[in-house]
Amino acid sequence: MFVDRVRLTLTAGRGGNGIVAWRREKYIPKGGPAGGDGGKGGSIYFETDPERVSLEGLRNRRIIRAQNGAAGGPNCRTGKNGDDLILTIPCGTLIKDALTGEILFDITEAHRKELMCRGGKGGKGNDRFKSPTNQAPNICTEGTPGEEREIELELKLIADIGLIGMPNAGKSSIMRQVTHLPVKIGAYPFTTLFPNLSYIQYLDQSRVLIADIPGIIEGAHADKGLGLAFLRHIERTSALVFVIDVSGFEGRDPLDDFAVLQNELASYDPLLLEKPCLVVLNKIDVEGSKENAQRFKKKYKKFEILEISALQNIGLQPLVARLQELKNSSSSLSIS
Repeated sequence: MFVDRVRLTLTAGRGGNGIVAWRREKYIPKGGPAGGDGGKGGSIYFETDPERVSLEGLRNRRIIRAQNGAAGGPNCRTGKNGDDLILTIPCGTLIKDALTGEILFDITEAHRKELMCRGGKGGKGNDRFKSPTNQAPNICTEGTPGEEREIELELKLIADIGLIGMPNAGKSSIMRQVTHLPVKIGAYPFTTLFPNLSYIQYLDQSRVLIADIPGIIEGAHADKGLGLAFLRHIERTSALVFVIDVSGFEGRDPLDDFAVLQNELASYDPLLLEKPCLVVLNKIDVEGSKENAQRFKKKYKKFEILEISALQNIGLQPLVARLQELKNSSSSLSIS
């Protein structure tokens, strides 16, 4: 199951208590204080794992506690520290304060580790309180509690290419053909209920990571359809590929579909339309598609347009080659 939003209550480990103890060893007649300090409580960290693409592993762990430190021991022995807890999350995860909405961390780098809740300090044993004027202290202190936070994790997928289109435009079919990912396809809207992430492997060993975003309908920016649940995953993609059903088989005009997609992205975040993009006219093998494609090209002259049929494997090789060029050009733009 794809999970991209989780709310958690985190509690770091409590420090162990110090103890009161005395030396009672043979041949040491006067003895003295010998109570050890408590161990430190375990801290909670987040670390990004590039192999993870979802927050699914945290879906059923709403309350998470790190290990407490152990109490001190006699003979001035310090208690065992609590084990730190490291939670792995995907790259592109936002960590927010659930109460204020403040963004605490925005982690996009692989294997980056951030401290979330610090463990409590161990208490002091009575050995710590001895002095020339107090050679037999009978006091110790308790360990301090660990930090506690209520946070919200929000994932925004990081991909080279984002496939954008209306429901049943053929995005999943393209994904299956070019990446060989066994995604679900079907002749009905909203076949894709969560983003699919896979990559194309090229002969030069380079890769293009592709995110198939679930179908966008008019009003998606106002949370209609699947709405805001997945529009945010477009934000981190380097380039966009608009997939348009050019057949008009379902009674939709491909020109209107593209206008709707442009409007929804602009309403959600105008900066999305500044990303490098490509328009793919799918289902070109269906009767009447050629005429619609000509109308589309005439109206949207400023866009780069490719004609394909994902079902019949028509035009996919030029598309695959163009995706690599699109990734390289968007990468150079981001560097400059």
